[in-house]
Formats: sequence, structure tokens, C-alpha cells
Amino acid sequence: MLIKSYQKIVNNDPNLIPEVNDFLLDILKTANIEKNILANLNLAISEGLSNAMVHGNKLDPKKNVIISLNWFNDKIEISIKDSGNGFNPDEVPDPTNPENLLKDSGRGIYIMRSFINEVKYNFTNSGTELILVISLI
Repeated sequence: MLIKSYQKIVNNDPNLIPEVNDFLLDILKTANIEKNILANLNLAISEGLSNAMVHGNKLDPKKNVIISLNWFNDKIEISIKDSGNGFNPDEVPDPTNPENLLKDSGRGIYIMRSFINEVKYNFTNSGTELILVISLI
């Protein structure tokens, strides 16, 4: 059952990532989520926003990112939607492979999957939606 729902639309500017994190974490603190889970969420949200702005929207300042938080009895879902054409998450190189260890990028999805209960993607004609699911039970 949906308890609360929030949405924020931000300009496609990576400098706004801390502001969005603060907005979401202020809400999540009221859910009595453990501090270590909040820290993991902070990192995952930052990675998701960065991917949406840099890879999805290609740093286009005319585009926006839509962030939604849906709070249910048993879970919280955070959605990050960009205007990108999508990608195949299974084709993203494994950052733990020796040939990828020294690369400057490519760890975002791996990090999110390491710290979040469920990481899902919806690909539509209007963009890519990342959904981070955090279990509350």
C-alpha cells in the first residue's frame, strides 16, 4: 500500500546532485531507516543521477531529470528518469575484471547493485527510468 509519494524535477546539472540527495534523504530519515542503509542509498542515488545526467541526457542543459520517491508499507522505490535512448545493462563491462580496474568510469551500476535490494530499468520512447528498491522489512 502506497503511504507517501514525492517528485522533484531538476535541471540536467550534475552540481544539483547534492541538493537532490538532501531532498530524498530528508524524506527517508523519517522512515527510520538505519544509517548505513541511508549512506548506501546516498551513494546509489548519486550514481543514478550522475548516469542519468551524463550518459542519458548527455549533459544537455535543456533537459531535465525527474526523481520520484514512492513509500510503501514494505519498501521504498526511488525512480530517476532521463531523456536518453537507453542501453543494455547486461552489456556494461564488469568493473571488477582486471582490464577495467583502472578505468575512470563504469562502476555506477555495479555500485548500485551492491548496495540496493533491487535495481531495475524501464526503457521507453521518452527516456530511461532507473528504479532503486529498498526493502523495509
